[in-house]
Amino acid sequence: MLQSRIAQSVGVSEATVSRVLARAGLSKLSDLDPREPVQRYEHAEAGDLLHIDTKKLGRIERPSHRVTGSRRDTVNGAGWEFLFVAVDDHARIAFTAMHPDERKESAVQFLRDAVAYYNRLGVTIKRLLTDNGPAFRSKAFRLACEQLGITQKFTRAYRPQTNGKAERFIQSALREWAYGWTYQNSEQRRHALHSWQHHYNWHRPHHGIGRVAPMSRLPPPRYNLLTVHI
Repeated sequence: MLQSRIAQSVGVSEATVSRVLARAGLSKLSDLDPREPVQRYEHAEAGDLLHIDTKKLGRIERPSHRVTGSRRDTVNGAGWEFLFVAVDDHARIAFTAMHPDERKESAVQFLRDAVAYYNRLGVTIKRLLTDNGPAFRSKAFRLACEQLGITQKFTRAYRPQTNGKAERFIQSALREWAYGWTYQNSEQRRHALHSWQHHYNWHRPHHGIGRVAPMSRLPPPRYNLLTVHI
């Protein structure tokens, strides 16, 4: 009804009003409601909270038409693989791995590998935040958390920003790693992930922590360059 009133008032069709409102992000009356304020927080120590999330990526069989510019290079039906990411809430140190799916077995394996990675840095994971996906809600994943002594928590329904640190990390990974280079195949992309993760953790300035590299936020007694700079 509101769109029809606007159309009548300005003398244009309802379809035109609808398109303009859609471009402005005002398709529904609820879009006018004030947005929830962004609540930024940071846990006091590394290991206090680990964010985990996933991202689906298309497999690469060869450079497609989006890279070459030729429709003859279109690749159909290559399938998917999944990027798992873990980000420490305090230090922003990240751990990543590619898996063929996002089932509970892959989720459990990633959790164990992530905990082992942080342990090598002298960081003990105490709490974990994930979304409400079936793999993270599974009995197998819950048991893995219990065995590792980790308290699991979930994001609020319809509030993906609750896991915002993992979401922002994924966006950086897509820009700088997944879509930042031309890969000949998925294996080449997976190989590049390890190098990019090292760059992110050890050398890349992070705006959220004062433009220093995440590894610099580990306490000095646990920050041994000779043993963990790998």
